[in-house]
Amino acid sequence: MKLSELYWHRITPLHFLLWPFSIAYEYLLTLKKLCYWLDIFPAVRLPVPVIVVDSLSLIDDNKPPLLVWVVDTLLRHGYTPGIITRGSSDHPGPPRAITVAGTDAACETDSKAFMLAQQCGKSCPVWIGGNRVVVAKALLNAHPACDIVICTDGLTDFRLERDIEIVIVDFDKQNHGNGLLIPAGPLRMNPRQLTKNSIVVTSGRTYGRHNNLAHWRKTYNMKLVNDMAYNVLNPVTRQPVADFKTKKIHAVTDDDNTRWFFDLLHQSGLTAQLHDYRDKHRFKAAEIEFPNADAVLMPEENAFQCQSFAHEKLWAVPRKAWINDELQKQLVNRLQKIGESA
Repeated sequence: MKLSELYWHRITPLHFLLWPFSIAYEYLLTLKKLCYWLDIFPAVRLPVPVIVVDSLSLIDDNKPPLLVWVVDTLLRHGYTPGIITRGSSDHPGPPRAITVAGTDAACETDSKAFMLAQQCGKSCPVWIGGNRVVVAKALLNAHPACDIVICTDGLTDFRLERDIEIVIVDFDKQNHGNGLLIPAGPLRMNPRQLTKNSIVVTSGRTYGRHNNLAHWRKTYNMKLVNDMAYNVLNPVTRQPVADFKTKKIHAVTDDDNTRWFFDLLHQSGLTAQLHDYRDKHRFKAAEIEFPNADAVLMPEENAFQCQSFAHEKLWAVPRKAWINDELQKQLVNRLQKIGESA
């Protein structure tokens, strides 16, 4: 567990020092938002609708499945979306398209962004860069058919005007932590600061003082399904994770996926040798080679990095979001209203 996550889960003497900084952060965030609302700071409106999909918490491992769900929903209803992201790099650089071609492609970009390109890139271009406005304009110039831009990480960046805001709130102790704002806790924003138009998607079990949702507007619950695995060399070959129970298994992941992945193995009754690497680790062929193993299991996000040197024992475990049709209708209705008012 990372140090930041360790103290975000509790209240310690350190938090008496950090709490004033959280209050200052919340005040500055409110002031920043007000300045954009009053046009003191200029915001940019794109010629197409912008959907911001982000997590209330900095620990946002449940966000990628929601993004894929949003893209699939838009495609099914005849839209042509494009995705922009800053990724997790400290220096994302100029705008560029994320491609899956070439053996080094996965090592040149953020793993979550690369996974989005793998899953959505054929029908939904994925672009990355440091300035969201510049990246969005570059994407639209390169793909004029795109009629919606999805921003994956812009909850507290108001330079790019948004038409729809989808915020995932995970009440799991790992993600919600102590419920405090950064730096004292993992939250990017106070939940009460979400606008009345925000679409709130909840995940995880509510607990303690966080189980009273009376102050929230309508929420939509997301269930994550990850009980199937597929062979990386032959993706059509699939089987339930529980079927590996009788085999000798090695499980390989990075810190970003450790919690849910190891929990899944435990719940499925698997006994595996666990190999946990640091966050944003770039995997090498030797790290998935276990001659005595019957199978090597990896989260799909990590397995994508290993495609160029994958072997027949390597299996990927994807995470799929299941959300009822009510959210789908809400999203499509909002887009239709935006189109009618344009």
